[in-house]
Amino acid sequence: MKVLKKIMFFTITLTLFIVTSLNIVKNNIYANASIKPEKSVKIVVLISSFNDAYISLVRDNLERIQKENANNLEFIFLDGKNNKDIQNELINSTLSTDFDLLLANLVDLDANNIDSFINKVKQKNIPVILFNVVPFVTTSIQSYPRALVIATAAEQSGILQGNLIVNAWNNSKTALDKNKDNILQYIMITDKSNNTLTTARAKYSILTINEAGIKTEELSRISSEGTKEAAQMIMESTFLKYGDKIEAIIATNDTLAIGAINALQKYGYNLGSKSIPVIGANAIPEARELIKKGSMLGTVTQDPSAMAEALYKVGLNLIYNRPPLSDTKYKFNETGFVIEMPYSEYKQ
Repeated sequence: MKVLKKIMFFTITLTLFIVTSLNIVKNNIYANASIKPEKSVKIVVLISSFNDAYISLVRDNLERIQKENANNLEFIFLDGKNNKDIQNELINSTLSTDFDLLLANLVDLDANNIDSFINKVKQKNIPVILFNVVPFVTTSIQSYPRALVIATAAEQSGILQGNLIVNAWNNSKTALDKNKDNILQYIMITDKSNNTLTTARAKYSILTINEAGIKTEELSRISSEGTKEAAQMIMESTFLKYGDKIEAIIATNDTLAIGAINALQKYGYNLGSKSIPVIGANAIPEARELIKKGSMLGTVTQDPSAMAEALYKVGLNLIYNRPPLSDTKYKFNETGFVIEMPYSEYKQ
């Protein structure tokens, strides 16, 4: 009887060991499925412009991921040169080739262009992720089960920008409120490439300031091409008009903020004692350096390495026909097809 019990105990223990081991192996395979490609995959990345500061950082991190998976992963980066026609030509030529996934940072987010793009991708029956910015009209994206958006949390970025100004006002109101009227006089610099991200930053930065009990007056809202040089030129003329009346400058990205700072420094500001608070977004290296020097108040950052990881992991799920969020930490927002990557403040 004792022998029989020992045999039964051994059999049960062995069975449990085998089942547990199989589950561990199964779980490990699943856990790594969205990290390591199961086969050699080719991913085409359409970029609005290689000169875009933030997108360039995302690209750098995608290249890092490629190096880590050199034998099984190839990213093909295509430069739209910030030109709709050039990028559409690239799209047409790309869709005639074989690849596994399309990552698209589009130059033109107009509804007609989005519809045309998605229809072309549908015909190819290839999975696609639009990234960085959510288009204003998303009906066609929703209509294609193999399409989704990974964007930055636009509203949050504007709120955090507003908080930077609120904190500066509360901590240094005597210096900031130059004319002592208890109203923040500001300049808003936006990118001419109007999109949901730019719109949200301009809206929610001011809304956040007002909700903190600070009255505001917009001296001027200026729209610039997306280069430092263009922003500097338009800010120089704006400064000549408003000069010392300006109490803050809010830019919808760091490139515009840096251009504004260059203009201010031309007139002796933001070099030492005389300073106008300037905020931007994206925390690109040049902006970080200006913040470190005290020439820029702050910025907000969405980690480009986190964006690259999300594109890669969710992209592999789409390639392998798994649920897009399978084995990831990401969540869709209320739309059910948009992932919003969070921001944080970056200041001295």
